[in-house]
Amino acid sequence: MRKRNESVTVEHERSAAAAAAAAVPGPLDKGCSLRRSLRLPASAAAEGMKRPLGRRYGLWFRLRKLMLWLLGVYIAIPFLVKLCPAIQAKLVFLNFVRVPYFIDLKRPQDQGLNHTCNYYLQPEEDVTIGVWHTVPAALWKSARGKDQLWFEEALGSSHPVILYLHGNAGTRGGDHRVELYKVLSSLGYHVVTFDYRGWGDSVGSPSERGMTYDALHVFDWIKARSGDNPVYIWGHSLGTGVATNLVRRLCERETPPDALILESPFTNIREEARSHPFSIYRYFPGFDWFFLDPITTSGIKFANDENVKYISCSLLILHAEDDPVVPFHLGKKLYNIAATSRSFRDYKVQFVPFHTDLGYRHKYIYRSPELPRILREFLGKSEHEHHH
Repeated sequence: MRKRNESVTVEHERSAAAAAAAAVPGPLDKGCSLRRSLRLPASAAAEGMKRPLGRRYGLWFRLRKLMLWLLGVYIAIPFLVKLCPAIQAKLVFLNFVRVPYFIDLKRPQDQGLNHTCNYYLQPEEDVTIGVWHTVPAALWKSARGKDQLWFEEALGSSHPVILYLHGNAGTRGGDHRVELYKVLSSLGYHVVTFDYRGWGDSVGSPSERGMTYDALHVFDWIKARSGDNPVYIWGHSLGTGVATNLVRRLCERETPPDALILESPFTNIREEARSHPFSIYRYFPGFDWFFLDPITTSGIKFANDENVKYISCSLLILHAEDDPVVPFHLGKKLYNIAATSRSFRDYKVQFVPFHTDLGYRHKYIYRSPELPRILREFLGKSEHEHHH
């Protein structure tokens, strides 16, 4: 009996030891067992692969959606412009862009123009335009603290007057414009400039006709006070279109200015819009019909190339070769038209290019150290023609 119990006990112990040995992995099985325990289920592995694919697909979907949206906007804009020509007119004038911001146009002295007076003139009913008059630097001390009447009477002093017609965007207080006033004042000129109706603090709606009429009103206002002093007209960029409109009208009524200076001019607004480097629609099918025809429909032509055929006074054209806004070749083309026009046969026509290396671009010709000499030689000749 005891022997049988001992055998059962031994058998039980052997069975327990075998079970324990089976439960503890051997050296070879340990790694395999761990790998088996770490292995993900098939469903979890598939889910992990789907996640990066899903993210990539979602990103591509959003990118494609954005591209389609941009393409839709790009295609819709030409139709919008065609249906609403006023949009294109706004883009030509850019009168809603007032740079620099937060300046008080009633206080030109804040821009370093201590010898400048601010006026307001009224070319038409319901139209008021803001005017700056900067006297020659020689009168700087005398001008301090003086009122508008003194400045108006100063136009009759023995100094020539330049009526400056600025381009689109900004105001008469634009940085590069102020710097040009200073240069011209230092050279002995009165400088009279203004904001067209709809620009700056001037009241009214912008249009080519209105801009031209504003310029005519200011010119007549100057002539009524300047006596026999020479009066020159200087237009820059879009202001060249206003300038040639004005001078053509003055020549037709036989009261031409003593000279016309065009800085960075174009031939006409259609060619300028077609050649503008910033135009992203130049190669769009039907570009003329979508974009250029609405400009004409809005009554905007600024036809410098046509106007110069009816102008009878000396003409000086200044243009930088690296001009990114009005391509240099348009200024050169305008000069070639003027130089061969019969209306200029008795007057001097001069074209002055500024090399790309100088970096004057569209609005920095005033920085040229050669500018005083150019003006002295050209306008000296014009004054001689005026008095003879």
